[in-house]
Amino acid sequence: MSQQNQLVSKVDWITISLYALFVIAGWMNIYSAVYNPESPLWIFDAKFYDSNAGKQLIWMGTSLVLIIIIFAIDFRFFEAFAPIIYAGFILLLVLVPFLGVTINGSHSWFKLGSITIQPAEFAKTATALLLAKYLNEPQVNLSRWKNQWVVGVIIALPMLLIIASNETGSALVFASFLILLYREGLPGEYPGIFVGSVVIFVSALLLSPWTILLVLILMVGGIIGMSPIYIQRMRQTYVKAALFIAGVMMMVFLVDLAVNKVLKEHQRNRIKVLIDPSFDPRGLGYQVTQSKIAIGSGGFWGKGYLQGTQTKFDFVPEQSTDFIFCTIGEEHGFFGVMVVILLFVVFLWRIMYLADQQRSRFARAYGYGVVGILFFHFLVNIGMTIGLMPIMGIPLPFFSYGGSSLWSFTILLFIFLKLDSHRSDMLSR
Repeated sequence: MSQQNQLVSKVDWITISLYALFVIAGWMNIYSAVYNPESPLWIFDAKFYDSNAGKQLIWMGTSLVLIIIIFAIDFRFFEAFAPIIYAGFILLLVLVPFLGVTINGSHSWFKLGSITIQPAEFAKTATALLLAKYLNEPQVNLSRWKNQWVVGVIIALPMLLIIASNETGSALVFASFLILLYREGLPGEYPGIFVGSVVIFVSALLLSPWTILLVLILMVGGIIGMSPIYIQRMRQTYVKAALFIAGVMMMVFLVDLAVNKVLKEHQRNRIKVLIDPSFDPRGLGYQVTQSKIAIGSGGFWGKGYLQGTQTKFDFVPEQSTDFIFCTIGEEHGFFGVMVVILLFVVFLWRIMYLADQQRSRFARAYGYGVVGILFFHFLVNIGMTIGLMPIMGIPLPFFSYGGSSLWSFTILLFIFLKLDSHRSDMLSR
């Protein structure tokens, strides 16, 4: 059997089919978002390629070229050159504040003629590759402080550089690597601390410090009162309880300080809009409010393809990019939304299943990095459109308009599929 036939037989066509389905469905919704019934543009019309739908079609074609290139490269290349790939994108992130251009308030883009590229999108893949390579070293054990510090630096460096380019949303995606690290042996208290910090942050925004203090005292007191073990060790219990409450309250006051003194006004206002969309109904709250109206107006079955009135009259800003989910909700209704969510869950489960089948720790860790990044984007993007999360410029994978996002997600996924197709050639770890 030729090498080409072996590759065709070993590649995971289920994942590729879902990828193709998402990209095509995404393009159809982008076309609907920019469709003008009074002067419709078609694929054979030259002006069509000046629209987002036409440009996305070009990005789809170039993504196919990228897939062919990835499958043509030796699978060992990605592990061997992971440090160089990472260093290259770190260099680009360093240069972008000096040589980049500002788009939508974010100085994080390189402009090459008519093409704009956002290196932050590709830095996620580079970081996933380097983390996987480092974790594949025999002496690495994530229960050790030394190894924890190394992975922390690998993740923090691109995060800080991306934040410096005023692209906080893309920087937060790097938190998704906790999924990868936890799977590879990071002690469970770290994800617990992360989740606890998120809960404390949200509580600090919604409740007064004194309300939080009262809830903590009642909660801790109830736990102590119901446990005989704690009652037998009263002195130690009271000291630990006091330290716990003091630590939480310190975090609450730090959150209040950060929100009111450190964050810029537009970032602070986005948080206020998340809590209360009526805070600025014609400004920052307008986008979220119109997004929820568009999704809700679709009902169960939706208004039909190209029939969305909220879409046609441009009520939702950035609808073909970060708010493409509105088009799905309005035109395909609750049914269409649930189909997309279900298919995406199957897609993520399939990648996770393939990652667990790998013989190489490098491939397995990278696979979980792919899952984490895609899951974070999926969760936050949908959360933004329905008002559960602040607007932070997170695209919906394979659906949102944008060359950088489609290229980066395609590269991220197909590197893993390339590794998976050579599963039997890799050494087990």
